[in-house]
Amino acid sequence: MNLLKQCVAEFIGTFALIFIGIGAIHNNNPGMGVGLLGVALAHGLTIAVMVSATGGISGGHLNPAVTLGLLVGGKIKLVNSIAYWLAQLAGGAAASYLLISMFGQNGVAIVAAGTPDLASEISANVGIAIELVLTFFLVFVVYGSAVDVRAPKIGGLAIGLTVALDILFGGPLTGASMNPARSFGPALASGHWNHHLVYWIGPMIGGALAGLIYGRFLIKETTSPAV
Repeated sequence: MNLLKQCVAEFIGTFALIFIGIGAIHNNNPGMGVGLLGVALAHGLTIAVMVSATGGISGGHLNPAVTLGLLVGGKIKLVNSIAYWLAQLAGGAAASYLLISMFGQNGVAIVAAGTPDLASEISANVGIAIELVLTFFLVFVVYGSAVDVRAPKIGGLAIGLTVALDILFGGPLTGASMNPARSFGPALASGHWNHHLVYWIGPMIGGALAGLIYGRFLIKETTSPAV
């Protein structure tokens, strides 16, 4: 598959996640009544449909931590991983800047409010641990439902449900980003960089651990080369 086409797919899928995610968080206010479940479903459903739509083109990573997990597991080449990371970060940034332009004078505040951040009682170390565990679950499910040849053909649905269940737990604590692009794009556009390293360190370590454990130990090996 042409790498440019793969990167376009990663850009579009990641764009959709940030665009819908921030919009759902904006609607999560007393006047709208979306609630935590609505926010979780918005993210989970977006991932489910976009992973399904892009899976045949790029594998539907839509997340630098997923890409790192697949790199550690030997399922993608380093040069392709770098290209995917750039496309994912660009997709997140483009969605965030578009939302700012759409919402006018309130745009920056809306995107900043949709940028993952720690609850007041959560320290940076605890935040890293939460993001690490949640992302481990996510990348583990990616392997178990989409990468492993024994996987049932429900990859997009299972991955989307994992995002939703992770948000139901972690949303009030860290925002349950699980995805550096989900944090980087809105932070870049709004200038809301609070605790930003948490959202790189935790997810990337969690993704790498899942890639090591599932990709190097639990997976059923095939002769398929890394993309």
